[in-house]
Amino acid sequence: MNLIDSVNSDHQYSEVENYPIFRSGDTVAVHAKITEGNKTRVQIFQGVCIAIKERNKLSGHFRVRKISSGFGVERVFPFHSPNIAKIEIVQRGKTRRAKHYYLRERSGKSARIAIDYDRK
Repeated sequence: MNLIDSVNSDHQYSEVENYPIFRSGDTVAVHAKITEGNKTRVQIFQGVCIAIKERNKLSGHFRVRKISSGFGVERVFPFHSPNIAKIEIVQRGKTRRAKHYYLRERSGKSARIAIDYDRK
C-alpha cells in the first residue's frame, strides 16, 4: 500500500455504502447537516440530480438542482462527506443523458423530466 492509498483510506466515509443507487435525472432529497454557530441541524435539499462524477472514488460528487423562489439553485455534494446524513430517492427520472446541464436554460414545462415507472 503506497502513501496515496493510505491517505485515501483515512478520508473515506463509511456510510457511502448505505446510500441508495440513483442516476442523473432522479429527484433526490439530500439531508445535509448545517452548522450555525455552535448548533447543528439537518436541512433537506430536494431537487433533480443533474450530474454524477466518479461515484466510487474519493473525489466523487453529485450535483442537485432545484428552483427556489423562481431562481435556480445548484449544490454539489461529495459522496464521502460526513455532512450528508441521508439521501432519499423521491422520483425516478426517465432520461437518456448522463449530464442534464441543459436544464439550466429551461423553465416551466420544458424543464420537467418524465417519471420512469418501470425502474424500481
